[in-house]
Amino acid sequence: MTNPGLTDWIGAFRELHEKARRGGLLGSERTTYLGWRDDLGRMMLAAQRLSLRPGMTPRRMVRVARALQLDLELDGQKLRSFTIDFSTGGFSTMLPRAPSIGTDMTAALRLPAEAPVVCRARVTDVRSTGDHHRVSVRFVDLSSDDRERLELFVFDAVLAQLR
Repeated sequence: MTNPGLTDWIGAFRELHEKARRGGLLGSERTTYLGWRDDLGRMMLAAQRLSLRPGMTPRRMVRVARALQLDLELDGQKLRSFTIDFSTGGFSTMLPRAPSIGTDMTAALRLPAEAPVVCRARVTDVRSTGDHHRVSVRFVDLSSDDRERLELFVFDAVLAQLR
């Protein structure tokens, strides 16, 4: 059973989040929203840490499992894929060819009903899974505006899970 206080808080956060998505937060409302978003992020990270297996490194940013279309330019080759999961720090995807760790690429994440987020990204991990490779990357030059757009989208996904 859900704590009524937590349910009310999530409802109030959801209202501020929708207002933030429309660009309507000013002054103290914006300060409250950003503080609450940080609080919810810390709660999500704490919950994710509870499910860590021994030897795994805890995340520093909330990562959500969501398939977003992804256009990559890697070693002069254009590839289309989908994210497995993503955060404001990076994403993971499956590719037919394993790039080297440290390889830079151009990435365009297609957010629904919005312009794509385009930036440089760097391969941080590659794990083979048979014929394909799970590739993890971090954003290198994500603008603050695009970081905020991704943050809003991450918390859209978090709030959808809390319904």
